[in-house]
Amino acid sequence: MASFATVLSSGSHARTSFSSLPTPTPRRRPATKTLALPPVPLAADLSLDSPAALAVLGSAALAAAVSLTDPERRRQQQAQEIGGTDKEVVRDYFNTTGFDRWKKIYGEATEGVNKVQLDIRLGHSKTVENAILMLKDGGPLAGVSVCDAGCGTGNLAIPLARKGAIVTANDISAAMVAEARQQAEEAIRGVEGVRMPEFEVKDLEELEGKYHTVVCLDVLIHYPQEKAEGMIAHLASLAEKRLLLSFAPKTLYYSLLKRLGELFPGPSKATRAYLHAESDVERALERLGWRVRRRGFISTQFYFAKLLEAVPAA
Repeated sequence: MASFATVLSSGSHARTSFSSLPTPTPRRRPATKTLALPPVPLAADLSLDSPAALAVLGSAALAAAVSLTDPERRRQQQAQEIGGTDKEVVRDYFNTTGFDRWKKIYGEATEGVNKVQLDIRLGHSKTVENAILMLKDGGPLAGVSVCDAGCGTGNLAIPLARKGAIVTANDISAAMVAEARQQAEEAIRGVEGVRMPEFEVKDLEELEGKYHTVVCLDVLIHYPQEKAEGMIAHLASLAEKRLLLSFAPKTLYYSLLKRLGELFPGPSKATRAYLHAESDVERALERLGWRVRRRGFISTQFYFAKLLEAVPAA
């Protein structure tokens, strides 16, 4: 039996572990490998520079604040202000204030990036890194068609292309796609044998075609469970052999942490953030005829995510 574990230290900690042992489950289902990977961003819009700022809330004050806060009302106001739904809120956010914020998080510069954002950067980078490890574990990527659904600034699409994959990358934000295309041109242009990713401005519902592998990292956080299930079904319809999903797991602890983040939204509005129970995501996949082959989790102070690799059950 082989296992692998690392601990990164950079002001915050990202934990990653791999194991060939099947994940124990209360009911019989195909064995799955367990992998502890990167998480999902919920605190990107916090104006707090230190987690110590959260400690000022005592347990009684915290309970009162959480019970009196109505994030859903604020979310509805966001949608009303731009005259749209969740999708329009996400598109508007990532084309305006959100683009500048997340460009910093996805980038490498440290100037103007606070500690919370640096922590999220660490977590997201580990998600991407471990997704690539999962993909490589399935064999060489050269010539493999991959759809990067919700590509952001190209953090996954570009390294996959450099490994020889035929990448189609999409994002709901035109600003993100333009940045990703520019980053790809700088990283890939002129590299022999490497094909530029094909970047498109599309939301998940508009994606079409067939791909060997479909990857969707840190996107389901923008969709409530009833819509997320439809998104998962659509993504699975595009994938022939493999589907990778990352999402913020719904647990009591993370639900409270998320609500705390909503108490301190920073100077500008954040997008809605939805957590998803791993069991709900897995059931959705099973209903579609897919099974989880490997799973993982990575958490830092302000970023947490589950990463699932699913394959056809038959």
